[in-house]
Amino acid sequence: MTRKSRICLPLLLLLSAPLVAQETFPLPPELQRDVDFWVSIFSRYTTEQGVLHDNRNLAVVYERVDLPAKMSRRERQRHVARRREALQEILRGLARGKRENLSAEEARVLALWPEGVSNETLSAATKRIRYQQGLRDRFQQGLTRSGRWRDYVEKEFRALGVPVELAALPHVESSYNPEARSHVGASGIWQFTRSTGRRFMRIDHVVDERNDPFAATRAAGRLLAYNYSITGNWPMAITAYNHGLAGVRRAMREFGDEAYADILRNYNGRTFGFASRNFYVAFLAAMQVDRDPQKYFPGIKSEPPVDYATIELQAYIPASELASALGITAKQLAAHNMALQPTVWQGSKHLPKGFRIHVPSGLLDAPVASLVANVPADDWQTSQLPDLFHTIARGDTLSQIAAAYDTRVSTLVALNGLSSSNRIRAGQRLRLPAAGPAPAIAASAAAAASEPAVEPAVIASADVPAVGEAVTVAEQTPAVMGGDLAATLLGTIQTALLSDPSDYSVAEDRTIEVHPLETLGHYADWLGIRTQRLRDLNGLAFRTPVEVGMRIRLDLDTIDAKTFEDRRIAYHRTQQDGFFREHIITGVTEHVISRGESIWILAQRDYDVPVWLFRQYNPEVDLHKVRPGTAVNFPILGKGDSS
Repeated sequence: MTRKSRICLPLLLLLSAPLVAQETFPLPPELQRDVDFWVSIFSRYTTEQGVLHDNRNLAVVYERVDLPAKMSRRERQRHVARRREALQEILRGLARGKRENLSAEEARVLALWPEGVSNETLSAATKRIRYQQGLRDRFQQGLTRSGRWRDYVEKEFRALGVPVELAALPHVESSYNPEARSHVGASGIWQFTRSTGRRFMRIDHVVDERNDPFAATRAAGRLLAYNYSITGNWPMAITAYNHGLAGVRRAMREFGDEAYADILRNYNGRTFGFASRNFYVAFLAAMQVDRDPQKYFPGIKSEPPVDYATIELQAYIPASELASALGITAKQLAAHNMALQPTVWQGSKHLPKGFRIHVPSGLLDAPVASLVANVPADDWQTSQLPDLFHTIARGDTLSQIAAAYDTRVSTLVALNGLSSSNRIRAGQRLRLPAAGPAPAIAASAAAAASEPAVEPAVIASADVPAVGEAVTVAEQTPAVMGGDLAATLLGTIQTALLSDPSDYSVAEDRTIEVHPLETLGHYADWLGIRTQRLRDLNGLAFRTPVEVGMRIRLDLDTIDAKTFEDRRIAYHRTQQDGFFREHIITGVTEHVISRGESIWILAQRDYDVPVWLFRQYNPEVDLHKVRPGTAVNFPILGKGDSS
């Protein structure tokens, strides 16, 4: 590190004095009705109840719907559909101008809207009736569970300069359930996807720190601090946690940095739907309930934190052997070390060297160090067991799996007898090189390997409702929060490059901004045209390189803008996923530019940070015009251990 830089533990030193929550988390009067809606969902309606409401004006709640647990999914779906259709018929009649001789039900529905409501508004409302399941019982369980980790969350957030009120966010994400899993692959109490989580945590087939509330909390604090460093305010930093930084920055450019109500009500980004519009107000509602739990859940008590004994393993060891030495069962060991993957408990992998084991002190008859010291020398191993099989998780692709195990897609195709048209599926076991070819396919392995391997699509997840669309009971996500909130708020997190603030979109004038790692050749490939066509279109001489930050005009006669954007984002996601398999972000360093210094040299020589990652932490900095005295941030990188 140079003399000119300093470690910035909190990215948020600008929060030099504690701010009251109202200033830190502003609530414009126009959004109060939205917060009130979510407070009622969290504290009034149980998971056997729900409401049909307008998805734009949350003050319009048409009716409560009771859906007892004894009803089947199909019965629930049909019941909600019938009630929605009945309301739609009433709204259609009112939208035709009917205001006299109203039935009691018609008058009730009309009274829910402001006096003088237009026919156009009522007509639009027929398409916006949405079902939201109640979450009172889930929220109450979350309040109880949160006591296990709440002190740690607040301590970690204070160290990072993150407001402790953000400890309420897991109530929205997972109800503080460390076993929460979403249908798009988000996991743990903070609901990290693998691509975002890998920036800050170890995530592989041996260890998945998303499922460890302690490691995931550190990562969430770093991610939230990073979001704040880019957005400059907490409403948008929180919205970016769900929607992604690039989309939030586009909304801020359109409406203004602090036009919270306008953004949440009026921004029409392609993926900025119900989930993104409601994530911040749902957090405010969760914070309100979390602050005064006795008001909403009289007599509730939080579980106390567990007093853990911890020790770092100095070598590899089978889980069964360590559990035996500690005098506990493997099941007890697993319950308190949730980052360890099933491969460890199934015996196909050892407990990894360097892993910090947590054991409740009350389960031990002696200090943990003494018990571990008594493990027979023969039980310790100098290396990890080789990888024989991989169980496919939702969201995996063959190229990602091949990269994780340092092999090739064609090798996996050959070893598993896959044809180029096969789609892999969640739960499927893939044979890996260390296991050798399966007997049944050994004879055909060479032929299969010689075929061109076509990358299968990402595993198809359960259908996610169209953004802002009414969601039926059949579309809900019981594995996470059991309701509509989970299906929408968590479903949006499938957005690629959630933590990348770069704008990969095509502007209305058909131009794009050049980002690191990109060339004219890339653009031509994604467009399906010759590179020379782009040179001609932009007046670029042969061999003239494109520079980061310049704008390039595209020829969109062959493909549309969305297809180009999708290909561009897929390319960057592949590059970034590969990088974060080998590195994790452990902190941030601030550097003040001196005369004669170059960002390119600083990034590559002094800080060993790729320019594309530097730019993500400094999206407003012009790499070619950095003045002396400018303060910039460099992420601090650690090595991701995949052993």
